[in-house]
Amino acid sequence: MRIVLIGQAAFGEKVLEKLVKGKESVVGVLTPPVIKGKPNPLHELAVKLGIPALWHKGKWNREVIEEYQKLAPELNVMAFVTDILPEAILNYPRFGTIQYHPSLLPKHRGGSAINWAIINGETKTGVTIFYPDRGIDTGPILLQKEVPIAPDDTVGTLYFNKLFPIGIEAIMESIELIKQGKAPKIPQDEAQATYEGLCTEKETVINWQQPSVKIYNLIRGSNPQPGATTRFKGKQFKVFDAELVLGTGKGMPGRVLEINPKGILVSTSDGAILVKRVQPEGSAKISAGEFVQQTGLKAGDKLA
Repeated sequence: MRIVLIGQAAFGEKVLEKLVKGKESVVGVLTPPVIKGKPNPLHELAVKLGIPALWHKGKWNREVIEEYQKLAPELNVMAFVTDILPEAILNYPRFGTIQYHPSLLPKHRGGSAINWAIINGETKTGVTIFYPDRGIDTGPILLQKEVPIAPDDTVGTLYFNKLFPIGIEAIMESIELIKQGKAPKIPQDEAQATYEGLCTEKETVINWQQPSVKIYNLIRGSNPQPGATTRFKGKQFKVFDAELVLGTGKGMPGRVLEINPKGILVSTSDGAILVKRVQPEGSAKISAGEFVQQTGLKAGDKLA
């Protein structure tokens, strides 16, 4: 089967490796050469393997579409794609297009599905391989795989340790089902659909008046991006690694209860959060101990 891989970053790279190792005929890759000023590993691997690497440079113009169609693909595989593809590409192959999404659709449509599942305190999520249409993460489902969300999972651990590897497996399994003529197209249940926008700093401001579990879920659901924010003496900083401490609240929410070798213990409405790693504005991530040394933060101080 002639496959065009559309994607980027490490996930796209590993999918390409798996496809090539599995003797699939990858006839082209649609991916940017650079991501946020850094070389894109998927693009680099495609060039190394001698696979045509196309990019639309921000515009799906006729030239790119014609280059793509000359590859005569039978299937598009979307692995970590943030664009909405034109129908001239989406519907061109004989077997259409399949896409990876890191949630159990129709729940958590949108570009921050992993963040919101953790922030909402959910205990399971998964990956969906589906046939995309012109909507955002709509279209019939081909295959799903479920994974647990551990109590201390962050966006980073959930993605790299679970959703990343199982997503590659799901893509390969889906391709095999298509080749065998056994791939289902199960309509998404719109009654169960949820959509959340991108998880940005606006949504990740810590409210120390909330229960410890809710704050902890926000912190781990924002780690490593975009980070949960709070303030000390009017200056914003982000909280990353933290620990949930129940039943030890002794003061006003946001009050620093103590500084210890493990971090900064901050009171909540029903307990406390132990802050272990932070990022001051305009700085790299540092340990809580370093932050204390830099700012003079002490027990009794208030975070807002």
